[in-house]
Amino acid sequence: MPHLFRGTFLVASILGVASLIGCSAIPTSGPSAAQVDRASQPSNPLGIQIVDVSDDVARKLYAERSIGEFAATLGDGTQFRQQLGIGDTVDISIWEAPPATLFGATELESKAGASGSHVTALPDQTIDGDGMINVPFAGQIKASGRTPTQLQRDIVERLKHIAHDPQVLVKLSRNATSYVTVVGDVASSNRMALSARGERVLDALAAAGGVRQPVDKITIQVTRGNTVASMPLATVIRDPQQNVPLHAGDVVTALFQPFSFTALGATGKNEEVNFEAQGITLAQALARSGGLQDSRSDAQGLFIFRFEDAKALQWPVSPVRTTVDGKVPVVYRVNLRDPNSFFVAQSFMMDNKDLLYVSNAPVTEIQKVLNLFFSVAYPVVTGVQTFK
Repeated sequence: MPHLFRGTFLVASILGVASLIGCSAIPTSGPSAAQVDRASQPSNPLGIQIVDVSDDVARKLYAERSIGEFAATLGDGTQFRQQLGIGDTVDISIWEAPPATLFGATELESKAGASGSHVTALPDQTIDGDGMINVPFAGQIKASGRTPTQLQRDIVERLKHIAHDPQVLVKLSRNATSYVTVVGDVASSNRMALSARGERVLDALAAAGGVRQPVDKITIQVTRGNTVASMPLATVIRDPQQNVPLHAGDVVTALFQPFSFTALGATGKNEEVNFEAQGITLAQALARSGGLQDSRSDAQGLFIFRFEDAKALQWPVSPVRTTVDGKVPVVYRVNLRDPNSFFVAQSFMMDNKDLLYVSNAPVTEIQKVLNLFFSVAYPVVTGVQTFK
């Protein structure tokens, strides 16, 4: 009879543990690899895409990152064209060959040169709201949007039929439009005047006294009209091609943005990990999160959860569901049992706010079940033996 009693309690314990398993009551740090796989099924209303990380995928994602580079987005033209704008003030001098009477008969400031030619310095003129200036005997001339050289030719064209061999020199005496605005995490926000030398991104930062935070934590944003391009400052310093010439009206912003990813699951530490603005690879992210826990991690269950641009890849599940801001929920899957994956991990770049997750190995879940079973069965057996 006692043996029957003990057996009944053992069976009851097993059934109790089984019911706990069926109710998903076994403690775990997140979904298993199989549960993540099921999230990509067409019946899933969230529309999660599961993408196996390969060298081809890493290359395509890296190419997407390079599209936003300054050289590709803003251009690397070295020719500087200082265009005049509304509010600029110009200084105009006009030379006439002898016999010069057109301007010589006026009350404007005029003097004879060594060759007998006469030079007339017109009063400084500010380009009006219509973009025009007024030149005696030539009338109103369009100045806004023209370079000083182009304006010189326009004035000569107007005067050549009424003045004797006119020559014109136009100089920008007060610059009101050829500026770049530098703001953000710099020592001193200011407006930097552009010259014919053609100032570049790093020139603007130097004119503002440099950045106030470590270089590897700063992202540089250049706004040109409706175009906005961003790059890590360290990349601009390292790659001279990205130190592009600036245009009038550009806004250069130094942003202090400590990027981070979150490590969860069977990693060495579960926490938010900061990284540099120029980015880190998956291999570096694994190292900074303490690697995989050898006692419970599933080497085939390494996942990166990310909201990706809709055009980043050819997605495996159709139709592609997106969030309200046009992003696609993606889970990148890496199998670290494959030696090739360690090479891919060195080229797959982490993004800001990525979630790095390592699932538990299946044997770990079995071990938890056994531990739970014995934690229930052992007191029962001990109680029966004591009762006996």
